[in-house]
Amino acid sequence: MERGELSSSPCNLCPRECGVMRGEGQAGYCLSDQRIFVARAALHMWEEPCISGEVGSGTVFFSGCNLRCVYCQNYEIAAGKRGREVSTEELSDIFLMLQEKGAANINLVTPDHYINQIAEAIGQAKAKGLSLPVVYNGSGYEKKEAIRNLAGIVDIFLTDFKYMDEELAEKYSKAPDYPAVAMAALAEMVRITGEAVFDEKGMMRKGVIVRHLLLPGHKKNAKEVVKYLYETYGDRIYISLMNQYTPFARLSENPAYKELCRKVTKREYEAVVDYAIDLGVRNAFIQEGDTAKESFIPEFDLNFNV
Repeated sequence: MERGELSSSPCNLCPRECGVMRGEGQAGYCLSDQRIFVARAALHMWEEPCISGEVGSGTVFFSGCNLRCVYCQNYEIAAGKRGREVSTEELSDIFLMLQEKGAANINLVTPDHYINQIAEAIGQAKAKGLSLPVVYNGSGYEKKEAIRNLAGIVDIFLTDFKYMDEELAEKYSKAPDYPAVAMAALAEMVRITGEAVFDEKGMMRKGVIVRHLLLPGHKKNAKEVVKYLYETYGDRIYISLMNQYTPFARLSENPAYKELCRKVTKREYEAVVDYAIDLGVRNAFIQEGDTAKESFIPEFDLNFNV
C-alpha cells in the first residue's frame, strides 16, 4: 500500500509483507486490521529532554506491532490486547487536544502499521490548526519506502536500533533481517530530516534520535550498534543509550530467555557509555540511576488524558 491507500489492497506496508487484506477485516502480522486502535493519549514526561522538555510530549500509543520482542515493556498493547477504536477524524482531534494541553510535540508511538491513516489524520489536524512538530517513535523495523513517504509529514524520528546481530534479532524479535532493514530505514530518516534543529528552549524541531536499549549480557551487540551509528552518521544524529531494561516475570517461564531475567548492571551500562565516549560520540543521551522499574511504564487504561 502507498500512502493514502486505505482500501482493500493486500498489505505489504512493513518488512513482513504478510499481504493480508486488512481493509476487509483481516489482521496482519502486526495483529491489526484497518481500524485504528489507540491505547493511550497523554502528556508524557519520560522521553529524552529535547522531546519531553518541561511540558511533556503529546504521546499517542497505538495498539499492535510488527515485531515480537520477548522483552517488550508495552506488551499489552503490542500484542493488540488493549486499545480503543478511533476514526481518522477522532485521531486528528486527539492531536489538536494534545496541542491545546500544551504538548511540546505530537509523538506517534509504534505508528508504522497505521501510517496511512495517521498521515490522513495529521493532514486533517493541520488544516484545523495543528502546528507542533510530529515525532515518529518507532522500532526501526520499517521499509525505507514507507519512511520516504513521510517526508513533509514527520519532523523528528525517534527510532530504535535494537540489533546488529541477526541471531539476536531472530531470537528476541523474530526478525533476522532487522539489522539490514533498520540500516536502510535510518538512512532514509536522516536524508529526510537533514541536520538537527532546536528552538531557543533546546527542544528539537527537526532531526533524528536513535535509541539503543542495552540488554543484559549483550554489551557486544550494543557496542556494534554504537560503532555503526557513529561511523556512519557522526554528529548528524543523536544517540540515546538506555539502561531501563525491565525483566518481566513472564520471561522466567521460558528457559531459552534465562539471560534476560535480570537487570542490566551498572558496570555493563558504563562500559557501553565509555565505549561511545572513546569513539568520539558527543551528541548522546544517557540515563542515570535505576530506571528499570515497571512504574516507569505508562498505564494503558484507554483513558485519553487530553
